[in-house]
Amino acid sequence: MFTAVSLITPRGAERQRLVETRLRFKRLSGAEIAAYLASGEWRGKAGGYAIQGLAGVFVVKLIGSYTSVVGLPLNETVNLLAGEGFPVLEPWSERG
Repeated sequence: MFTAVSLITPRGAERQRLVETRLRFKRLSGAEIAAYLASGEWRGKAGGYAIQGLAGVFVVKLIGSYTSVVGLPLNETVNLLAGEGFPVLEPWSERG
């Protein structure tokens, strides 16, 4: 799967990242497929599953960005914002 993140800076420059993630499910038995379908968790999910939910037990290999599979590649997004001077880490240091 590919996920793209794009940023328009306050100066009007455009920066983007394309994140490729490869995911492999185990070979599912008929009983596993039936149980997952019966759970209803697949409804409304891109690709018909949510890796952070029940379908996560079927994943045998992931190469790339877990957060991209969930919805937003956080590492790449934070790096784009920080690279443009946005104080993305400051709220973390203010805790405590």
